[in-house]
Amino acid sequence: MSQDNLIKLVSEGDDEGRGKGHTIHTFKTKKIKEPLRLRKFNPEAGVDGKGAHTWYKEVRK
Repeated sequence: MSQDNLIKLVSEGDDEGRGKGHTIHTFKTKKIKEPLRLRKFNPEAGVDGKGAHTWYKEVRK
């Protein structure tokens, strides 16, 4: 089922800790065995609330 491939990504935040804890739900194929770590846009991080790119890591549901 496609719900088995659903994962949760949590932001590590930027250098000052802004945007930490922001979550994204996405899919991962079964071919990828290692945990994901992606750099994606975080609307809660950045200066003046404009957003910035932060690192997201995979966590258990």
